[in-house]
Amino acid sequence: MKKKATEDQFNELHNLVTKEFLARIKSGEATTQDLKAACDWLKTNDISGVAMDGNPLGKLAAVMPTVDPELVHRRLHGSNV
Repeated sequence: MKKKATEDQFNELHNLVTKEFLARIKSGEATTQDLKAACDWLKTNDISGVAMDGNPLGKLAAVMPTVDPELVHRRLHGSNV
């Protein structure tokens, strides 16, 4: 029977994966797939942030378009709904 990895091995892998994502993003060489994988990595590890004026997440939120749910509904289902 195969022996399971130790907690230290999992921690080392976690550290290596995180460092690799950081290196790719900081170097500017990260692909769209790398960025998506990094976002998934953060989500999987329950990492979240708070958008505040001036911080990077806040700046990203400021350029995201807003969506009007009623307009979407009207366009999907017609104006008679």
